[in-house]
Amino acid sequence: MNAAQLLPAVRELYSRLPETYLLEPWEIVHVLYSLGFTDGLVCEAETAAAVEVARADWPGFAWSEEVHAA
Repeated sequence: MNAAQLLPAVRELYSRLPETYLLEPWEIVHVLYSLGFTDGLVCEAETAAAVEVARADWPGFAWSEEVHAA
């Protein structure tokens, strides 16, 4: 899976399983693989970049982080 395919996979994961929003990138790598979104484990750095973009696209994410931090 290349970087262009990774972002849509992370977005789909977030839409299907909203509880994954707050997982760390290394956890997202394993979730994507375990649920069949990827054929193998993906580079953590690429996943971290995709997670950052996907989180920026979701307007409620900043609010969600504030609630979990409290």
